Amino acid sequence: MQKIAVIHDLSGLGRTSLTVVIPVLSTLGVQVCPLPTAVLSSGTSGFPGFRFQDLTPVMRSFLEHWKSLPLAVDAVYSGFLGSAEQVELVAECARACLKKGGLFVVDPVMGDNGELEPTMGTEMVGRMRWLAAQATCITPNLTEAALLLEENYPFWTEEEGMPEDMAVEWLSRLSDIGPEYVVITSVPLGPRPKAPVAQSSPLAQGGRTWSGLTRSTAVMAFDKRQQRFWKVECEYLPAEYPGTGDTFTSVLTGALMQGDSLPVAMDRAVQFVTLGIRAAFGHKAPEREGIYLERVLMTLLEPVTSLSYRLIAERKD
Repeated sequence: MQKIAVIHDLSGLGRTSLTVVIPVLSTLGVQVCPLPTAVLSSGTSGFPGFRFQDLTPVMRSFLEHWKSLPLAVDAVYSGFLGSAEQVELVAECARACLKKGGLFVVDPVMGDNGELEPTMGTEMVGRMRWLAAQATCITPNLTEAALLLEENYPFWTEEEGMPEDMAVEWLSRLSDIGPEYVVITSVPLGPRPKAPVAQSSPLAQGGRTWSGLTRSTAVMAFDKRQQRFWKVECEYLPAEYPGTGDTFTSVLTGALMQGDSLPVAMDRAVQFVTLGIRAAFGHKAPEREGIYLERVLMTLLEPVTSLSYRLIAERKD
């Protein structure tokens, strides 16, 4: 059985981080070895006054024990980090515990909708950019992609969304940082819901904001090995559930470990997250508690019967 070291936080309330990563990867047949980065009383979205406990010293102690065993894993997957110091611990875990040729996935959790997470600072952006260069695969959302590329948060016309050629350029530039696979989530394809960028945001440009109404979004990816760009569209529902990024990357990682190609893995992840969103949305469940993971988890064991990914470009170096 394959093993994966998962470096992520543990939140008491809300289906995020380790509370979704462990069941998803376990269902996909992977043994999860968690290395907690922080303990939170709840997720950071929708729960005012959440409590946060940084576990950096504990991580260092745990990692020393792992190295002494020694622990050898088939993949390392990092998500929410509690401090910039933890970035080096993630890299150390990959150097010491990852088997040769293993998969190193970095979800550069820093923010969303043009805003940094309340526990993040600008130092983390630079450190996360360094960590992304060590990874096999990175899975930023659009905000995090902009931060990694030192771009201002985009301002597109409501009719166009993000132009496909711009998305291809961003994917290509992110791959030039180092990773073999780059996957950007939450790419708007047309008019999208209001997502104002705060004046204080490091992504703001001249204090401008933008708004609109989106009909669909997409996950877009680049496979450096094949020099191919891929796209999977997602139908929009008027709700935002925390933890969908953690769920997406968990399914993507598990599928890659099973031997799926990048487009098939991202397609499976999109389908699963969409199903979980629809299960929660149909019940009008509180958004801050995340998708209905428990209702849809076993669908990961069902055979893949349809795929919608599309090849959008090939890079000629």
